Amino acid sequence: MFNYLKEKTSRNPWFYIPSQYFAEGIPFVLVNQLSVAMYKSLDATNEFIGMTSFLYLPWSLKFLWSPAVDATSTKRQWVLTLHLILSLFFVFLGCGLGFPSFLTISLVLFTLIAFCSATHDIVIDGYYLHALNKKEQAFFSGIRNTFYRFAMIFAGGILITLAGRIKEMTGHVIQGWSAAFYIASFIFLVLFFYHRFILPYPVTDSPVHATKSRLPYKQIFREYFGQRQIGVILSFILLFRFGEGLLLKMVQPFFLDKTAAGGMNLGLEEVGIMYGTIGISALIIGGILGGWLIKKYGLKKMIWPFTLCMHLPNLLFVYLAVCHPLLEWNFSLNWAARLFDSGTWMVKTHPVLLGVVMTEQFGYGLGFTGFMVYLLYLARGEFKTSHYAISTGLMAVGIMVPGFLSGLIQAKLGYTWLFIISCITTIPGMVCIFFLPFDEDKLHQN
Repeated sequence: MFNYLKEKTSRNPWFYIPSQYFAEGIPFVLVNQLSVAMYKSLDATNEFIGMTSFLYLPWSLKFLWSPAVDATSTKRQWVLTLHLILSLFFVFLGCGLGFPSFLTISLVLFTLIAFCSATHDIVIDGYYLHALNKKEQAFFSGIRNTFYRFAMIFAGGILITLAGRIKEMTGHVIQGWSAAFYIASFIFLVLFFYHRFILPYPVTDSPVHATKSRLPYKQIFREYFGQRQIGVILSFILLFRFGEGLLLKMVQPFFLDKTAAGGMNLGLEEVGIMYGTIGISALIIGGILGGWLIKKYGLKKMIWPFTLCMHLPNLLFVYLAVCHPLLEWNFSLNWAARLFDSGTWMVKTHPVLLGVVMTEQFGYGLGFTGFMVYLLYLARGEFKTSHYAISTGLMAVGIMVPGFLSGLIQAKLGYTWLFIISCITTIPGMVCIFFLPFDEDKLHQN
């Protein structure tokens, strides 16, 4: 039985694609989203939070070491090794928050986790390209995004809610964040053992060797940047998510900030439930629907509807920043509290905020699915893993730069103008769509 599992070259993708992309999403969300709520709860300034966008840097630069990943071991072995390393770093992070210099320790560990997570992305995406054929890749694009979003619910919703609940019960928010990182570590340990036995061994998953002993950097970059209409393609990748990048880092501070500071004055639990759980659920539905619509009608027909669904809801955040709707509904969860003998539980719900978040996240699910499918179209040939890493690395630059600026803009101009600027900066990326090549056979030179 063990030999059968070890030597199997193919397996139903439903057994491993969902779990792999759940694993891919957790460290990214912990580094780039949960850290925002954590630092805000520890009274960090928005300028500091915006500047933590440097943590996107490993995802921006991962194409530099993706050829080394291609040339060293199999993608399967890389996946398993990184599962263990990430599990270990999460334990260190949970312990490090208890030290007086926790701010420095956490930034160092988040940086190390970011580099491991970026490499983790390279090998999981590479494994996806080796284990699935083109039709399966198109079909599972929505599925993989869906389980990536489940990771967002887990890491950006459930864990934040847990941290907020522990803060309410103990009065010590650091204990809540430490517990969150310990749980993440345990999840990765479980995933290691599961993937150790379930991942197949694709025939094409082997180290890529150049004709010379050195890594084939020139060949990889020549093939990628030799695509026809590469200028338009690069502009699209860099600009399409620029407006989102301005919004992304400041949404949670906006919800958590006091009303006097222009925020919505919500608590950690409220943000975890509303934005990190219900909102991400809407995003998942959008991602599934997006994958199905692309399979049925093709990306070329759906790219504009998806793009409008993704960017127009940014206007709703302008409305929130201007009007600050305060309608609030309270729901009792005393029945659940009795199970844990912990007194009274009340959940606050803000229907207007919830409607905005669900609309924005649903539209984002559609748009992001279309964007990622286009990046998959650009990954071809022997070095498709490296090519996809280049595309996603450039995409990360398009998020990192506006994210870095977002805290400075908010501090200088306030949330309203930040959200207005985020709407305006979606336009250049949309203009690029008019000039994009959509025929797969013409994306590359002959």
